[in-house]
Order: sequence, then structure tokens, then C-alpha cells
Amino acid sequence: MSGDAERDRPDTGASRADPPRGRGTRARRRALKIVAGVLVVAAVALAFALRSPSTVGHWASARGQADYLAAYGKAMADMPRPSRTLDVRTDFGVVRAYRYEGHPGRAEPLVLLPGRASGSPVWGGNLPHLLKVGDVYTIDLLGEPGRSVQEIPITSDADQAAWLDQVLARLPEKSFHVVGLSIGGWTATNLAVHRPRHVATLTLIDPVYTFSDIPVGTAIRAIPASVPWLPKSWRDAFNSYTAGGAPVKDVPVADMIESGMKNYTLHLPQPTRIPENALRGLKVPVLAILAGKSVMHDPATSRQVAQRALHGGTVRFYPHASHAINGEHPTEIATDLATFLNRN
Repeated sequence: MSGDAERDRPDTGASRADPPRGRGTRARRRALKIVAGVLVVAAVALAFALRSPSTVGHWASARGQADYLAAYGKAMADMPRPSRTLDVRTDFGVVRAYRYEGHPGRAEPLVLLPGRASGSPVWGGNLPHLLKVGDVYTIDLLGEPGRSVQEIPITSDADQAAWLDQVLARLPEKSFHVVGLSIGGWTATNLAVHRPRHVATLTLIDPVYTFSDIPVGTAIRAIPASVPWLPKSWRDAFNSYTAGGAPVKDVPVADMIESGMKNYTLHLPQPTRIPENALRGLKVPVLAILAGKSVMHDPATSRQVAQRALHGGTVRFYPHASHAINGEHPTEIATDLATFLNRN
């Protein structure tokens, strides 16, 4: 209303010190066109620099793949030894999964989905605690750096749900407690929206594109970090920024993520933020664990949307946690997850 009142107010005349209205408007429009032109040129230049003829995610070189796999193996050394290593065939490629034997009292195992460019080893600090909850599968997301191999283009949210549904269908159990971190949280929610048949419950750990969008400032910071030929320090700086300023030098998981960002080219569609009506329509129990200092979404907005949309869901808010919440609070997350599963 205040804007309408301002537009309807009679013109009382401009001060002599003010420039003529037409000239000022034209100048502002020229400035906006220049800014827009610069942004378009920058976007085209970035797209040209990162262009690739491939339509699937792939390694930039054999040397880059070897560098990543060495970092992956070093980070994997901090994990418990899996009881089984599986390569599961789907319509979109082969998906690597690891099975870990945990507490025998729970019928449905956990399925852990990692964040972007991280792979299964990102769960190293969580597994000792989560194995007390039940058996665990970890999965390397298809189309991301890791041991999964994408063969067919993934072009939509429906495709993202389809390959994961096929993985779960080919595992021996019938239903699973799906746990997703960051983009893995979006992947889990997207699965429950499109293909929920194997989902017993959802646990979303600081998910992106789920309850609110990625802030503009974070998106801008991510641009140079996504350019592979820029210095490693730029990617380290971005990873530290998302982890609340924590040092990432000589941290095996951080080295693995940095190598994936540098050496792997993603060809995945931009995730569509989960609509609130889709969240309201979820038929499975949901636990949302949100970081109060996350820079990958708006924590206050995410908390409000989650509390409003998840009927019968549980929202846990860790006010001092960063987006690296799984490494900062592994014990608390396992406790909250066990309580949630026991109640449901």
C-alpha cells in the first residue's frame, strides 16, 4: 500500500538541485543495461570455459581421476570396513554402494546419501554412531564424483528419482530409512515425492533446495570455486566458508571434495526447489535437522517452512552448527535419528 500511495501522490515539483527526471531515468537505464551486459558476457564466458561435448558426468583426465581416487581411498581408510561392496546397474549407469553391518534390532537399514562432490567417505565420522542405530548402506550419487559411473544423461528431477528408486529396488530389503546430507537431502526428498515405494522414513540433514533457496552470496562465491583451472586455494576457501570457517587443509574428506570439484565435470539438471505443497503431501515420517549457521540456505526460512509443511514431522534446529553439521555433531545426529525412528 505504501508504494501505491507514493505513486499516487501529486507532483510538487523537483528541486533545482535535482537533475531532470527524464535524464536521470535514462542514465539509470543505461547503467542497468551495462550491468546486465557485463553479467551476460560473464555468464557466456564461464559457460564457454566450462563447456564439454559430453552429456554425462565425467573425469577431465585420467590423471585427474587418479588424483581423486587416491583422495577417496585415503578418506575411505577412516571408515569401518564394509561387509559388502555393490555396483548396482540402473537405466542411467552403475551406482556404487557399500553395506555395513550394524545393530541387528532394526528391520529396515539406513541409506546414506552424501552432499555434492563428496561421496561415501563424507560419512566417516558418522558411521560409528549410526551403526548403533541399524545396518547402513552408503551410496555414491550418480553423476557426481565418486565410484558411481553415469552412462546416460539425467535430464530431470524425475530421472534423479528413477535411478535411486532402481538402486533401492535391487537391494535385498524392501524398504529403507533414507538419510540425505545437503544435496543428498534434496535427492532423498525428490525420491519421496516422485517414487516413494521403498522409503520408510526420510531424514534430511541441512538439505539444499528443499525448504529455501541457496542465498545469492553463496551462489556468487561458488562460481570461482567451480572453475577447475583456478587455484586450489579458491576451492579450499569456498569449502571452509560452507564449514563455518573451519580449516580444510590436510583434511582427507576436504581434499577429496576439492579434487572432485577440480577434476570432475557434472552434467546434471539444476535441482528444482521442492514445492511446499509437495512437502505437505509426503506420506512418510520426516526428520529435518537444520544448521542455524548454514550458508547453503536461509536457516530461519527453512525452519519456518519445515515446521509449517511437515505435518507430523520432526524439526531439529542446531543453532550453532554450520553446513558441515554432520561432522560437527555426529553424536547428536545419531541420537536424534534413533529417537525419531523408535517413535515411528
